[in-house]
Amino acid sequence: MKGKQICFLGLEIDSPVSLFKAWVQIAENHLTICFLYIFHVLWEKYHSHVIDKGGSIPIFRETNLFRRTAMPQSRRDHLMTVARDLFMEHGFHGTGIDKILGVAGVSKKTLYTHFRSKDELILAVLKEHDGSFRNHFMRQVEQTSSDPRTRLMAVFDVAEAWFETPSFYGCVFINAVGEYSKADTPIRNACRDFKQQMTDYIVRLAKETGAADPTSLGNQLSLLLEGAIVTAQVSDREIAIDSARSAAAILIDKALEN
Repeated sequence: MKGKQICFLGLEIDSPVSLFKAWVQIAENHLTICFLYIFHVLWEKYHSHVIDKGGSIPIFRETNLFRRTAMPQSRRDHLMTVARDLFMEHGFHGTGIDKILGVAGVSKKTLYTHFRSKDELILAVLKEHDGSFRNHFMRQVEQTSSDPRTRLMAVFDVAEAWFETPSFYGCVFINAVGEYSKADTPIRNACRDFKQQMTDYIVRLAKETGAADPTSLGNQLSLLLEGAIVTAQVSDREIAIDSARSAAAILIDKALEN
């Protein structure tokens, strides 16, 4: 082969050594192209957004590859989030399927792929909100203080912060019971379970104070909280929480005296 020159992909080859060098250069070029392509794909994913009718909605999470990468909600979760917000603001009967579909930007086929009926969607929303709301509420209470009495009183401080949020439309579980009056239905049972777990949590806090009858104290404080929620929804939020907090302090002090 020595003495003859062959041109291959722009490379002059006149010996086995030059042939080997040519293959090395080609391999290096191909690896570079592959690397650039992979980098391009990853870069596009890094800057991707969840597109909805309202525009682009970036939702990020931490990963080892990049500090932030896009993590869209599933269609089911997106439907539930939209439905929850609409139910809270406009009520369950006041929010039609078409309204939910319009705001969520999905078709009826998509909706009924995940939920067989509106009632099933409502039940899923209530169950999801049960866990997320209670966990957030309890976490806020626990972070206030290590003192049992202060922590028990903090139930009303956390409630006050909730009342002051722009999205406060009362308790979605109380609202649901008001609209679904038939007893022993999945929706009413979900509401009852939520209220019972909130009461159980307050009773637990009452036990930590060393009260002689923590169950009675917890039930009384739970009733005060429920009254404050309804009053804050229909009338004066400040008066509702101040009155409930004052009454709670009297009940707690009386329970600890005994």
